[in-house]
Amino acid sequence: MEPLSLHFVHEEAAARFMAVGGREAVAAYGAGEDEYRAARETVALHDASYRESLRVTGEDRASFLHGMVTQEVKNLPEGQAAYAALVTVKGAMVADARILKREADLLLDLEPGTGAKVREFLEKYLISEDAELHEATGELGLLRLLGPRTAQVLSAALGAPFEPLPHHAARQATLAGQPVWLVGSTAVEPHGVDVWAPRAGLEAVWKALTAAGAGAGLRPLGFEALELLRVEAGVPRYGQDMVDTTIPLEANLAGAISYNKGCYIGQEVIARATFRGHMNRKLTGLLLGDVDAAPGTELRRGEKKVGWLTSVVRSPTQGQRVALGYVHRDSLEPGTELTLAGGPATVKVAPLPFKG
Repeated sequence: MEPLSLHFVHEEAAARFMAVGGREAVAAYGAGEDEYRAARETVALHDASYRESLRVTGEDRASFLHGMVTQEVKNLPEGQAAYAALVTVKGAMVADARILKREADLLLDLEPGTGAKVREFLEKYLISEDAELHEATGELGLLRLLGPRTAQVLSAALGAPFEPLPHHAARQATLAGQPVWLVGSTAVEPHGVDVWAPRAGLEAVWKALTAAGAGAGLRPLGFEALELLRVEAGVPRYGQDMVDTTIPLEANLAGAISYNKGCYIGQEVIARATFRGHMNRKLTGLLLGDVDAAPGTELRRGEKKVGWLTSVVRSPTQGQRVALGYVHRDSLEPGTELTLAGGPATVKVAPLPFKG
């Protein structure tokens, strides 16, 4: 397991560790409910430096990547990010990625454990283009701020008023003497900002943000609390809710697809599925009550298998266990009752995101 750069900093804060995609992450810092509440009510800081990254350089970098992902890259403005999927010629997912267009390169932010897979996939199609792929996980680390006092903390840390960033908007800054990229990341929490910092300066940035948040109620946030927020927001995660057989439209990733960009690997399958107007199954929310079910549990309607669970959490806002899962299109109506395989317990289909 690849250890966190800030392992000893978290260890001093009584962190409990876990593995995510073969890399170390902080699971929690004791009382997870306090972390969750901070992200909802004040501000929380998450060490996401377990995520992996690649850089693409060269004269043809934008046109090459444009033909490899579902999202617009060539006309993406410099200093802007976009969310994309990488799919096979059959339309099945290889991975997902957030792409940040910088002056000299394209930076790909990836789920832990997918960096080598994405690089291999891209290199397979890199033939005559002037483009090079560089492992960047060792160069950069990602920290994530969430909560309504995020702007207050960044203003204090930067020594200047911080204007909130819309989702995927980015700007450069200097924080704790380190050159950083600030990127709006509001899919999981509406005030979220990601801070990309040089890995060598990650500790300085973490400590500066922690000090700046001392008067704002900042708490460090572990992966378990982040998963709670993610599931409540209805955001799928590759490796958990999306795998190498998932078609992006099944996972509600329409926002990761450009329909005006022309050809890319897997485009014909995505276009056909879009034209048809429906997928056989879609990711949806499920209300479980007090039923304790594991990801992978089958969902049935009568004698028929209609889906399965992918993520299960106990939601403070719902006061019960909730899940993400795939359900056949004939059973997607909110309120539809389904049975968990192996028992009489029933669950209800619910729209995403789960309402607070």
